[in-house]
Amino acid sequence: MAGRPEILWPLFQALTALPGVGPRLAALFGRIGVARPVDLLFTPPHGVVDRRLRPSAKGAGDGETVTVEVEIGVHHPPRDKGKPYRVAVRDAETEFLLVWFHGQPERLRALAPTGARRVVSGRVEIFDGVLQMVHPDHLLSRAEAAALPAFEPVWPATKGLGQKAIAKAVNGALALAPDVPEWLDRAVASPRGWPSWRAAVRVLHAPQGAADLAPEAPARARLAYDELLSHQLTLALARAERRRGKGRASVGDGRLREAVLAALPFAPTGAQRRAVAEIAADMAAPERMNRLLQGDVGSGKTLVALLAMLVAVEAGGQAALMAPTEILARQHAQALAPLAAAAGVRLDVLTGRDKGPARAAKLAALAAGETAILVGTHALFQKDVAFRDLRLAVVDEQHRFGVRQRMELGAKGRAADVLVMTATPIPRTLALASYGDMDVSVLDEKPPGRKPVDTRLVSMARAAQVVERLRAAVAAGGRAYWVCPLVEESDVSELTAAEARFAALRPVFGDGLRLVHGQMPPAEKDAAMADFASGRAQVLVATTVIEVGVDVPEATIMVIERAESFGLAQLHQLRGRVGRGGERSFCLLLHGPLGEAAAARLSALRETEDGFRIAEEDLRLRGPGDLLGAQQSGLPAFRIADIAAQADLMALARDDARLALTRDPGLESPRGAALRLLLWLHGRDDAIRMMKQG
Repeated sequence: MAGRPEILWPLFQALTALPGVGPRLAALFGRIGVARPVDLLFTPPHGVVDRRLRPSAKGAGDGETVTVEVEIGVHHPPRDKGKPYRVAVRDAETEFLLVWFHGQPERLRALAPTGARRVVSGRVEIFDGVLQMVHPDHLLSRAEAAALPAFEPVWPATKGLGQKAIAKAVNGALALAPDVPEWLDRAVASPRGWPSWRAAVRVLHAPQGAADLAPEAPARARLAYDELLSHQLTLALARAERRRGKGRASVGDGRLREAVLAALPFAPTGAQRRAVAEIAADMAAPERMNRLLQGDVGSGKTLVALLAMLVAVEAGGQAALMAPTEILARQHAQALAPLAAAAGVRLDVLTGRDKGPARAAKLAALAAGETAILVGTHALFQKDVAFRDLRLAVVDEQHRFGVRQRMELGAKGRAADVLVMTATPIPRTLALASYGDMDVSVLDEKPPGRKPVDTRLVSMARAAQVVERLRAAVAAGGRAYWVCPLVEESDVSELTAAEARFAALRPVFGDGLRLVHGQMPPAEKDAAMADFASGRAQVLVATTVIEVGVDVPEATIMVIERAESFGLAQLHQLRGRVGRGGERSFCLLLHGPLGEAAAARLSALRETEDGFRIAEEDLRLRGPGDLLGAQQSGLPAFRIADIAAQADLMALARDDARLALTRDPGLESPRGAALRLLLWLHGRDDAIRMMKQG
């Protein structure tokens, strides 16, 4: 409780303090992410059952919930074992059956004596033409029915934890909700008709119909905004703390960058020049740089990263580039080596595969400052890797590492600048959620000479024709990828495995075929990729291990098998592996039967090559967790906010948070004190800590 305001203590005590919650129930609540009363307050109902009394069950649809007053008729106990217990009932207009499996006759006769009037509520179904209600939710006297809510919330549950137990605990938590000072700016809350915080949590847990479950319902919207505001305040405080942390000005004279640009066969795009200028300006400032470089497939991020690293080298320091996989690290090193050589700069690569004397020699050259640029995997950040003077750390494909590592990266150098690169175009909403503490550079132009990729939808039924077309293309000197969704056949899924597809294509392409998937030893993977890149192999069967960064300009055909099982952003990444040379390129989306959502995804891909448009569409169709991979995205887990539906609130919260901290950096004013309370309420202890350090 240290530091947390006393007014919030009751919400942060053990769950067992709530009525009806003992250790067993508390453990079950833990399964749905509830450990304290405050967690219950922020676990909104996801459904609502209409329990309003109606005159009759007549005309009710199959599966509909009905509440009616009935007269209890004849009981029909089961004649045979395993058969249900039935009770005939009649309402004002029709007759139907109440049905219990394993019903206890004495209990049911006491609960529903023949001739009595009862209010019954539950789901009706039609079985053999007869209306029946199996295991009614409620069977009550008229007096008891008076207490039945007209609308019953439905919370997330788990086996052994029923709605009644949750409702009782929620009511207990609501009783603990204090009357808190308002932290919202009146200019934000008033025009939207948002209630106070305490009123909002009460309304949240008592929906009066489906409209109250919608993201735009006033109570939900207010609580979602609170959540987004606490998150954006945390990011803004992290940003302020980072700027307070002394950086080092790294000012380059441009000579190494000029040598590289002179060696290039093309001129950089305007977007690349702009990004390099933004990065160089950040590096020249005394504060630490924390910048995100966002670029669509093929927009030329690697060149920008190299030029940024050369700023560090020109200033007398070193730079590191960290990639998520060994294949990517070695590929980056291969691509950058000739350019580094043109500038007379030593570049080395370090991965988990480096062992013994070879590794020791690389580490010695690094510590002595002889190696100016080091490329590698997360092995770069092991304890024995020591730089003489690390000025810039570049991280490729940030979402594969998780946000926390961003904070730890600079630790290898004295206040090293950090540049994060991603080839996944991120919709603005997600960028605000994940990278709100960073400055952003966007590469929104493609280098000259990149042709659009001809994208076509082809039914799986025509797979044999695709193989035949591929054979002809390879005979004419073409190279192709064939991507499959799984590594090996599984009972769970009918998706063709990469290994099965490799076996099927072997008779057609013989020794010109290679296989790559994530479960192979790294050396085998690299050898297969090297054969494909050099042209010793013409067809590469692969899983999504080739999604990012693989660069073979001669490859002009991409076949994606069972394309409907991939996400839009992922399909876009895969398509970006072709169309990198001067030749016309094709992407064939082989698909099975298409549902509505899958058809929408594939159509969107065919209509545009703009990664940002595709990402916005993917967010709309699939939601944020899937878009970046929920486990790895580094996305905050919002309980109430829906960042796909509430993009406008996210942007508003960002501006609100930054303005509040500009006016009141220490949050000392009356509103500032209320905002501190908001941070405590949402468990943003890290933000409070940063303020104390400030």
